[in-house]
Amino acid sequence: MSIRHGLLALLTQGPRYGYQLRAEFEASTGATWPLNIGQVYSTLSRLERDDLVVSSGADEDGRHVYEITTAGEEDVRRWFGTPVARSDRPRD
Repeated sequence: MSIRHGLLALLTQGPRYGYQLRAEFEASTGATWPLNIGQVYSTLSRLERDDLVVSSGADEDGRHVYEITTAGEEDVRRWFGTPVARSDRPRD
């Protein structure tokens, strides 16, 4: 699993802000894959550039909130539908 797909999968559950995505990613991996918040925001930036997520403004606390786009949902479905080869890295 890539950070990109992990974040997209979390965004299928609804809009999230960066620190929320980081906490949920780490919780979903049993805290065995800690993320630097910079990784989260750089990944979100690339996802936004690729039209897979969109910044939907800020919440009441001023945090930038991201939502998955239709293209992002299609990317997640394709990823979930692709079998993982046994030779892939353990995190996959």
